[in-house]
Amino acid sequence: MKDKKEYSNESQLNLKSLVVLTRTSQTVRRQEAKTILETGLTLGQFGVLEALYHKGPLRISVVTEKILSTGGNMTVVINNLVKSGLIKKYKDKEDNRANIVELTRSGVELMDLHFPRHIENINNIYSVLDNSEKEHLINLLKKLSRV
Repeated sequence: MKDKKEYSNESQLNLKSLVVLTRTSQTVRRQEAKTILETGLTLGQFGVLEALYHKGPLRISVVTEKILSTGGNMTVVINNLVKSGLIKKYKDKEDNRANIVELTRSGVELMDLHFPRHIENINNIYSVLDNSEKEHLINLLKKLSRV
C-alpha cells in the first residue's frame, strides 16, 4: 500500500477550492439545464436563442464567442435552429464572408414564453446568496478568471 501523500496547507486548500468550484459549477449547470431542456432545445440552442433575444442579430462568430462554443459545434446548432424555423441566417452586407443570424417571429415567441421561467429558475438557484454575497462571488470569479 502506498503512503498517503502530504502537501502543503496552501496546496491542499488550492486543491479543495478547485474541487468545490468544479462541483458547484456542475450542480448549477444541472439545475439551470432543467428548465432549458423542458423547451425541447439543447443547452447550445438555448444559448444561441438567448444571445439573439437580448442582443439582436449577430454574426455567427460573435454568437460563438458569447456562448463559449466552438465553430464546428456552432455550425450544427445554427443549422438545426434554421431548420426548426427559430432563426434565419443571411450574409453580412459589410463582409460577404460572414453570416448574420437573427431570431424569427417563432424564435421570439418561444423565448417570450420560456425565458421568464429560465429567469425564475436562475433566481431560485442563486436565492441561497444575498446580494452582497453575489457581488463578492462575482468579484472573486472575475479575479480567478484572470489567471
